[in-house]
Order: sequence, then C-alpha cells, then structure tokens
Amino acid sequence: MRQFVQTYFDDIFVHSRASAGKTAVESHLGHLREVLLRMRENRLYANMNKCIFGAEEIPFLGCFLGKDGVRADPEKVCAIAQWPVSVSQKDLRKWLGLANYLHKYSAN
Repeated sequence: MRQFVQTYFDDIFVHSRASAGKTAVESHLGHLREVLLRMRENRLYANMNKCIFGAEEIPFLGCFLGKDGVRADPEKVCAIAQWPVSVSQKDLRKWLGLANYLHKYSAN
C-alpha cells in the first residue's frame, strides 16, 4: 500500500499509474478500494465533503500537485502580479515573502 498512498498529517493521497494490463483508472479504483477497506477495518472515516476523487491534480499547501509535478496556485501568481507598489518596509516584506515562495515555480 505504501507504493500508492502518501499521507500528510490527516490527509491521504492515493496515486495510481497504468500497470499490469490495467488502465490508470482501473488501478486507481483498486487502490481506493484497498485504502477505504483498510480505513473501515480500523473504524476511520473520511469527510466526503473534503474528498477529491480521480482528479488530474489536487490543491495542497498553496500549490497544485499533479502527474506533471508541482505548480503554483494561479491565484497567488495573480496576486503578486497585481500587488500595489510597496510604500512601507512592512509591505515590501510581505511582497518579498510571497515572491520568494513563488520563485521555485518560475522558469526564469
């Protein structure tokens, strides 16, 4: 199960690829079934309002995770592009903090 399940605090991520003659969707359904059965055996329950199934990418810690890697949240990119000119040291530090966070997602 550790091959297709990752956890972060109380979040569970199930990821799947096509293998052994099964499509990625078929593999994913099998993996989900296994995880949900294991949760049921241990009387653990998921909040269905917070669940995302079969997504190409998911939001996580201010970015998006997907099969192609990690990308910045477009809202954060838009926020930095529309940020007003800083007039105080405090405002400049806020902008620099966000810019520093987002720089790892930039090609240039």
